[in-house]
Amino acid sequence: MELFKQRAAPRVIVSGFGDCEINRRLLMEAGVPANVIEMENQSRTTKENAEFTIKLLCKEKLNRAVIVTSWYHSRRALATFRHFAPEIKFYSRPSYFSFARKDWSRIFAKRIYLEYTKLPDYWIRYGVCPF
Repeated sequence: MELFKQRAAPRVIVSGFGDCEINRRLLMEAGVPANVIEMENQSRTTKENAEFTIKLLCKEKLNRAVIVTSWYHSRRALATFRHFAPEIKFYSRPSYFSFARKDWSRIFAKRIYLEYTKLPDYWIRYGVCPF
């Protein structure tokens, strides 16, 4: 949201099957105009998310993008986007969506565990180095 307010992000692509509408609504409630939000709601994996979003970025001839995702997913998302489009400069802005730090272990334990099992999987399957 801050990047949009500073005019550093003239376009916002909301990506991912299942999350798109919720995230679009949250952005609009925070003041992002609907006409600058583009939806990519077909991707079901981080790899597909990168592939489909990169097509949109290339179509618009963009050479820089900021990836906003959960803090525990940022590493793999950034590595995946960089792997599939090394010609585009990607940055990461992890989100710490409104949960108190004391609740992280209870709420996110399974998600964090799954994320760290996906790191070597993406390295082996797609060559996406997480380091």
